[in-house]
Amino acid sequence: MIKPIYVDTLTQTIKEMCIKVNHYLSEDMTAAMKQAAETEESPLGKQILNQLQENLAIAGEEMIPICQDTGMAVIFLEVGQDVHFEGGNVEEAVNEGVRQGYEEGFLRKSVVGDPIIRENTRDNTPAVIHYSIVPGDCVKITVAPKGFGSENMSRVFMLKPADGIEGVKRAILQSVKDAGPNACPPIVVGVGIGGTFEKCALLSKKALTREVGSHSSIPYVRELEEEMLSEINTLGIGPGGLGGSTTALAVNIETYATHIAGLPVAVNICCHVNRHIVRTLS
Repeated sequence: MIKPIYVDTLTQTIKEMCIKVNHYLSEDMTAAMKQAAETEESPLGKQILNQLQENLAIAGEEMIPICQDTGMAVIFLEVGQDVHFEGGNVEEAVNEGVRQGYEEGFLRKSVVGDPIIRENTRDNTPAVIHYSIVPGDCVKITVAPKGFGSENMSRVFMLKPADGIEGVKRAILQSVKDAGPNACPPIVVGVGIGGTFEKCALLSKKALTREVGSHSSIPYVRELEEEMLSEINTLGIGPGGLGGSTTALAVNIETYATHIAGLPVAVNICCHVNRHIVRTLS
């Protein structure tokens, strides 16, 4: 059975998601921040974490964005193969939702229409949209606005197979060290391993939308996530980059098949707000 979904519903949903995700921290990030404040060993680090939580509370109460950089909108659409969109163009509908959300939510418009000419589009469009076709008759929407303080600290490494898992570890740690305070720690580290040059980057971005505190179902990947989080938190960068035992709140790793001659690794770093929100149209 074909399931019709009207694109104006897509627009309205994305508008609401853009506004909410920029004003309220997700539940998983809220819990992670609270736990970090309780366990942080540095008095200054603990103070900063408490101040960040106070800022987040004020943002929610007074409808002020949780970060002044309200990001470039990144949208993941997982479209059921039995869905038929009606009433217009899907990509136009997504961008219209972003436009309405950023205008009606009084969110900062940070997108320029050309990377060299750099004239602001004045409505935060176009969004970056990733599509995937999945079984079923629903549409899963993930909205993840990405600020560029942390985005600029992200890296892709085209490692050799001989570099192995130790090379992957070095790449992750080097990325975090190089980012230092610039990514607004405590951070969430998304890692993509495998695929191709562009696939590993997409995996690392998608990893950031995974619930903080969850782990890969692959045993060695789960162990790597836990080991890297522990290693990163011994670097001493700490909250705000001012020292402490909480540099990262989570390391989320996604993997994919790759070529016999390659070992692509991407590290996509996100700041302490790590905005992500999910809705399903059915």
